[in-house]
Amino acid sequence: MYLVKTPWLLKKLYPNLVWNTKTATRCIYLTFDDGPIPIVTPFVLNILKKHNAKATFFCIGDNISKHTDIFEQVKAGGHSIGNHTFNHLKGWVTNNQIYLDNFLQTDKLLDTPLFRPPYGRIKRAQIKLLQTARPDLKIIMWDVLSGDFDTSLSPEACLKNVLKHTEAGSIVVFHDSLKAFDRLKYVLPRALEYWSKEGYSFNALTL
Repeated sequence: MYLVKTPWLLKKLYPNLVWNTKTATRCIYLTFDDGPIPIVTPFVLNILKKHNAKATFFCIGDNISKHTDIFEQVKAGGHSIGNHTFNHLKGWVTNNQIYLDNFLQTDKLLDTPLFRPPYGRIKRAQIKLLQTARPDLKIIMWDVLSGDFDTSLSPEACLKNVLKHTEAGSIVVFHDSLKAFDRLKYVLPRALEYWSKEGYSFNALTL
C-alpha cells in the first residue's frame, strides 16, 4: 500500500524533511532512486538530455562501487547526487547504529548533503543521528510517488498517476532499477514531453 500524493498531514508531522519546494516558476524536480545500474540509468540519462532536463539521483553505495563508470556519467550530465544508503536499508527495521554506519559508508563515496531514506522509512532517532553526523544534511522525501516499482501497475496507469498529481514545485520519485523499468521506459519520455509542452522546466535539487 502506498500513496501517490503525499498527504499534507504527513508533511506537517515531519516539517524538517523536504517534501516539495516553493517556486515562482513552473519547475518540477525529478528524482531517481536505487541506481546506478546498466541499461536503466543510461536510458534515463538519455531521455533527460533530450528534454534538457536536470534531475537528482539518490544512489545506493553498493551500486556506485559496482558501476563506477555509470555513476560518472550521471555526474557528467550535471545532475545532483544524493545518498540512498549503501545497502538500501529500511530504517524502521534496522538498528540505529547500523543505519548510521551504512549511511556514512556511502557518504564517503559521495560527500553530498542530500539524503533520501529507502522506502521513505526512517525513525526519528535515526534522523537525529544522521543530522548530528552531517549537520548540513537535507533529508529529501517527495510530493509525488510514481509507483513505477509496482509490478501490478500498468505503464498507462503509472503515467496517469504522475500527470494527475504533479504540479509546480513537486518532487517526483522514479526508480532507475530493473524492477521499475517496464513502467519507467513508458512513463518518463511521455511525461517529459507532456510537461515540456505545458511550459515546465526540470531542475536538480541544490538545497
